Amino acid sequence: MENILRIDTVSEHDAFYHQENLHPLVSVIDFTGTEPQIYASRMNFGFYAVYLKDVKCGDIKYGRQTYDYQDRTLVFVAPGQVINVEINKEYKPQGYALLFHSDLIRGTSLGKHIDEYSFFSYQSREALHLSEKERKIVLDCFDKVKYELEQGTDKHSKTLIASNIELFLNYCKRFYDRQFISRNHSHSESLEKLEELLNTYFQSDRPQTIGLPAVSYCAERLNLSPNYFGDMVKKETGKTALEYIQLKVINVAKEKILDNSRSLSEIAYELGFKYPQHFTRLFKQHVGYTPKDYRSSVN
Repeated sequence: MENILRIDTVSEHDAFYHQENLHPLVSVIDFTGTEPQIYASRMNFGFYAVYLKDVKCGDIKYGRQTYDYQDRTLVFVAPGQVINVEINKEYKPQGYALLFHSDLIRGTSLGKHIDEYSFFSYQSREALHLSEKERKIVLDCFDKVKYELEQGTDKHSKTLIASNIELFLNYCKRFYDRQFISRNHSHSESLEKLEELLNTYFQSDRPQTIGLPAVSYCAERLNLSPNYFGDMVKKETGKTALEYIQLKVINVAKEKILDNSRSLSEIAYELGFKYPQHFTRLFKQHVGYTPKDYRSSVN
């Protein structure tokens, strides 16, 4: 297996593309006319990176899955993620990048809320596709960050730079909401597949051997990253992915409770609960009755 190229700092990334580094913790790059030192197929960064590509240059992959990676596409990479890049030999870099280290945003509003930007953990076929107007907004945000970098550092620099990055990421939230709406049909199909997946799961012995279906398990079976899967379910149903799965568990439980020949402890085990009291607690949380009281009320 080919070694992973590790780039720990923003300064190293700038040097990799022969760019002047204006700040050790943040950078905006215009790739036009640049060329990397080498074309590495596997890379790992110690900072956040957002790439805006204006031409199709090749495929970016997480694991075995390929990004939707065409022109006017934003790709988000979090620190520690390994990306696999298959570059066309004729490719010349074209596009832009925003890079920022977690040290830059520590103590800022963005630093406190960075985990809310779940798209940094999106993976296969989940990149953000921009309209031309959206692309202009993105570049305007990049220009604001670059302007601050070119002014030199003063007591306002960190706040202004972090605020402009936060503004950019908030726009990306809006753009992703638009993309979720435009992909409503495919997401509806994914929910249908999820329902089939859960039905099959509870008709098998998986609950006894694996336990309750986890969000990560369902996401993997649907070929989605856990964060994208969670955001999709939330936008389509108004419920978190965990809530959706739990409601499915409760609905299956209600059917089983009707069978008086099985004890509630047996039903809890069949559903994947390790302890019956956990089943009782979850059931009462969603239904308002304990499984015992529910059985009495329907029989």
